[in-house]
Amino acid sequence: MELKGKTILITGGASGIGLEAAKQFLEIGAKVIITGRNQDKLDKAKKLYPELTAIKSDLASPADAELLYSRIKESGGIDILYNNAGVLVPTSNLGKADDKHAESAAYEMEINYLGVIRINNIFMDMLKSRKEAAIINTTSILSMVPSLIEATYSSSKVALAFYTVSLREHMRIIGSSLKIFELVPPLVATEMTAERNDKKITSEEMAKGLIKGLQGDVYTIRVGDAKIFDPIRRFFPKLAFKIINPKKTDQFLK
Repeated sequence: MELKGKTILITGGASGIGLEAAKQFLEIGAKVIITGRNQDKLDKAKKLYPELTAIKSDLASPADAELLYSRIKESGGIDILYNNAGVLVPTSNLGKADDKHAESAAYEMEINYLGVIRINNIFMDMLKSRKEAAIINTTSILSMVPSLIEATYSSSKVALAFYTVSLREHMRIIGSSLKIFELVPPLVATEMTAERNDKKITSEEMAKGLIKGLQGDVYTIRVGDAKIFDPIRRFFPKLAFKIINPKKTDQFLK
């Protein structure tokens, strides 16, 4: 896929992977629009990269999503929708009675899954009308094997992974040229994972892997350990589960 000259919307683009991807897209000649809920972060991103267009929007709000669409349509539209925004609430022991489990799961599902479907639907006709366009949905290595301490987050990413495969097939059936990519990150060094001491890759490595996959039309883009983890998961499922859930995990569930 040709990225130079494309207009790209990145949700959750004011920090972490989203901001690094915005930087790298700009470097190869794309126009980039970022959106997020935190105006301070958006302002800082705009100060770092003045070429960015930054729009405050909460994708959990249908009204905000519609307003975002209107503003982008007025400015000429987009060619690529990169669904990067996501939330994670660490899971306490699911075997204990705790109303927070349901609250956390609903929050994660709203942002990580339902919010993606909502914004995809809003921009669908615009993207389908473009000569070469794409949707990028960000799942996770945890969509392949669940994490016991991030159980509901893992579930939200499984839902998104299945939806992504289905959406890609729907585009094929109706004869649309709209490309549907799934980005599968491993553990990435961001604010979300700051307290984790496990092996991580940098946002820079993550964004490079994304761009390489897009340019090569690799529809399931696995980066770093997510790439080597896939065959482990398929041929040695018990080992894969132990890799994601080492013995030290137990202490967080008691």
